[in-house]
Amino acid sequence: MSAMSSEEPKASEMAPDELARACAASMWAHDNASKHLGMEIESVSAGTATLSMTVLDHMTNGHDICHGGFIFTLADSAFAFACNSYNQNTVAQHCAVSFLLPVHSGEKLTAVAREVHKAGRGGIYDIRVTREDGETVAEFRGHSRTVKGTHLPVDG
Repeated sequence: MSAMSSEEPKASEMAPDELARACAASMWAHDNASKHLGMEIESVSAGTATLSMTVLDHMTNGHDICHGGFIFTLADSAFAFACNSYNQNTVAQHCAVSFLLPVHSGEKLTAVAREVHKAGRGGIYDIRVTREDGETVAEFRGHSRTVKGTHLPVDG
């Protein structure tokens, strides 16, 4: 992400969804893991994010289905973009996932993260992972914790 010029809006002047997209762009520039796995950001707004990923052969396990770690990682990445949408560095404090259906190579997955609760330094986010046919393959809940730092320069 390039340095902000005097003509670019300051973080404090951005609308919430514009701020969320700017934070996502800043994070995406350094998110080697998500990019390496072929994830794509479909949308980001304040407290929400949607990411997708196609399961490739090297992501399957001994049962010839997608390894749960890749499904978890997709959900975790959507969680990260949702909880970092307020220009505060935020990390996962606790996560849990329930795998509901198998996923096979070639299937495209979509993870939709939504904020359930945010107060102080903590937040709770639910992430649903679905296949293209609309079937839910996993449910993920993440607890976030805000830490020091911002994604974009803070005015003043």
